[in-house]
Amino acid sequence: MPDWSFPYPPAKAGYWNPVTSTLNWCEEDYYATIYSAEIINTLTNLLFMWLGVKGFLSYPMQLVDELSMIYTTCLMCYASFSYRRPTPIRIVLAISLASLAVFITLYYHYLQDPVFHQNAYALLTTVVVLRSMYIMEVTLRPKWRHSTEEDRLARERQGLPVPTKEHQHYENVRDTKILKTMWFMVVYGLSLFLGGFFIWNLDNHFCTEIRGWRRVVGLPWGVFLEGHGWWHVMTGIGAYLYIIWGIWLRHCLNERQEEFYLWWPHFWNFPEIIRASPKGQIENGAVKKSN
Repeated sequence: MPDWSFPYPPAKAGYWNPVTSTLNWCEEDYYATIYSAEIINTLTNLLFMWLGVKGFLSYPMQLVDELSMIYTTCLMCYASFSYRRPTPIRIVLAISLASLAVFITLYYHYLQDPVFHQNAYALLTTVVVLRSMYIMEVTLRPKWRHSTEEDRLARERQGLPVPTKEHQHYENVRDTKILKTMWFMVVYGLSLFLGGFFIWNLDNHFCTEIRGWRRVVGLPWGVFLEGHGWWHVMTGIGAYLYIIWGIWLRHCLNERQEEFYLWWPHFWNFPEIIRASPKGQIENGAVKKSN
C-alpha cells in the first residue's frame, strides 16, 4: 500500500432511498458520504455545468440527464441538414426531428433499457458528425468550392461578380488554414470522446478487478481508477469541442470568417469563438490589429 494513502471506507446504505435508477456504475455506493451515492461521478459532472456556463437517484432525474444528450444532438442535426434549404424543407426537418426526439423519450421511458438510449445517441451523433465533415470539406476546401481560375473565368463569362486574384488567394489561404485547424479539432475531440467511451467500457467489464485495485492503492490514488469519472471528463471536453466546431463551422458557412475567429492558443486550452474587434481584421484565421 502506498505511503501517502488511506484505506477506502466501506460501501454503505445512503440517504437517498428508494433507489429507482436503472443504472449503477462501478464506483462503490456511499463510501465517501451518505449524501452522494457516487462521489467521483458527482464531482466530475461539475465539468458539464462549468462548460455550459462557458460556451438524486430517481428515474425521472436520470431521464433529464440522459435525454438532454438526444435533444442537443437533434438540434445539431437540424443545424447541419437545414443549411441553405428552402423553408418548406426546414419545416419538415424540424417536425421530423422533434417527432424523433419525442419517440425516443417515450420509448425509452417505456423500455427503461440504457442500451437503447446509448445506441440512439451514437447513431444520431455519427450522422451529424459525418454530415458536418462533408459540409466542411465541400464549403471550405478551395478545390471544391469553385475558387479555381477556371471557375473565375466561367463566372466572368456569365456576368457574375468575380473577386480579384489577390482576394481569391487570400480567401483560399485563410480557409485552408481554418480547415486544417477544424480537422485537428475534430480528430482531437473524437479521440477524447472515444477514449472516454473505451475507459468507461473497461470500467463496466472489469468492475470487480478494478474495485480490488482501488482498495489496494487506497485513497486518494484510487480516484484515478474511477473509469466513470474519466468518461465524464473526456466526453465532456470532447462534446464541448464538437459544439464549438459546429458554431465555428456555421459562421464559416455563412461567410462570416472576417467577423468571428477561433481563440485556441494551445490544445490544452478550451477554445472559444470570439467576435473580431471593429478596429481589427481577421487574416488567415487570426486577428490582426490595424495600426
